[in-house]
Amino acid sequence: MRLIDFFRRSTRAGIRRIAAGLQRLTRGKLHPDTVTLVGLLAHLPIAWCIAVGQNALAGLLLVVFGLFDTLDGELARLQGRSSVSGMLLDASTDRMKEAILYTGAAYALATSQHPATAALAAAACGASLCVSYVKAKGEAAIAASGANVPHDVLNRLFKDGLMPFELRMVVLILGLLTNQLAVAAAFIAVLAGFTAVQRLVRISKRLVRSEG
Repeated sequence: MRLIDFFRRSTRAGIRRIAAGLQRLTRGKLHPDTVTLVGLLAHLPIAWCIAVGQNALAGLLLVVFGLFDTLDGELARLQGRSSVSGMLLDASTDRMKEAILYTGAAYALATSQHPATAALAAAACGASLCVSYVKAKGEAAIAASGANVPHDVLNRLFKDGLMPFELRMVVLILGLLTNQLAVAAAFIAVLAGFTAVQRLVRISKRLVRSEG
């Protein structure tokens, strides 16, 4: 996980510089939510590229527009616009992006020489959504337990595990660039499912401690 943390910090530092440049260029008029929504809409043509077999192009576009997921947050911090509603929009659009991408992947695999592999894309989507669902319900349960945890801290509390969102996207991009979409979907399905169980166990232990 240290390598992942290093990659995450390095990427965030680069995005922070891009956000600062955009802030100066637009004189603070570019709203972070606009960046979030543009990033979401950009995943529609990316999914289309996946569906029609333009995997290399899809992978490259996913690298570019995947960075928007960090850019909006950095821009919000620069503008002092970090908010609970912004975090809700960001988290919700991330799940929409995954559903869009795996729909494209399912179509591509269903129309391939091995149509049964489309089930792998469905499993990857389901497992990915389970990871996020467990996290969201865990946060709600901790908040309902009366624990005095600030929302930004609560949002980061259960982000660990083998296959968080960023790593799922990295695996998908690698699968696209190497033309191994079915393998990437299978990898995501298995490890995301394991991650959901990891988070469920951790959250359950945390709730037991707080209830005790």
